[in-house]
Amino acid sequence: MLLFVGLGNPGREHARQRHNVGFMAVDRIAEDHGFSPWRGKFRGKVSEGRLGAEKVLLLKPETYMNLSGGSVAAAVRFHKLEPADVVVFHDELDLAPGKCRVKRGGGHAGHNGLRDIHRHLGPDYVRVRLGIGHPGDKSKVSGYVLHDVSKAEEGWLDDLLRGVSDGAPKLADGDEGGFMNAVALRTQPVRPKPERKAAAVPGDAASSGAAGAEPAAEDPPAPLSPLERLRRRFS
Repeated sequence: MLLFVGLGNPGREHARQRHNVGFMAVDRIAEDHGFSPWRGKFRGKVSEGRLGAEKVLLLKPETYMNLSGGSVAAAVRFHKLEPADVVVFHDELDLAPGKCRVKRGGGHAGHNGLRDIHRHLGPDYVRVRLGIGHPGDKSKVSGYVLHDVSKAEEGWLDDLLRGVSDGAPKLADGDEGGFMNAVALRTQPVRPKPERKAAAVPGDAASSGAAGAEPAAEDPPAPLSPLERLRRRFS
């Protein structure tokens, strides 16, 4: 069994904030893959289902971001899981909007939700870093992450969430490359190359005009002189 955790803050007022993109990711997985209705457990909300051959428990801690670790640890203890069985979806300031990266182990980079999970589980879990971009000024970070996603951002956000959902079975199977390919197909779709026109060959129909085109009209005959008109009249 695997535990997929989405990080965010509970409450309708936080639902569309950039800091809640982890909640949005597991919501999309639950919706697209036919998971059970959300119910309260482990100081959060849980939903159960399968991704490929793997049984997966989705968890949205409702302890607020800074205390996410307690909820995650409760689920881990109850189901007798290892930190390596835990995948955490979270917002990432250091990635451009719509970018996604998978990371195993390492530091928490100052993210308060990850910091608290580290405190309870240590660093040996998987993170799915969902890029939201950076406001450019450290003093503006708090207001930026706690601000709703704008209308202009909805396109890349929807592509990102669809890609995460498409690739979720690969992620559950441990195929991180396959997961990233699924995300890329949504966020960076392959554009068809424009058709190149064939070069015209001298003397063919294309070089002398459209195929089947009518030949150019001949020049009209020159007018007759008065003497020639008289000659033809009496001949």
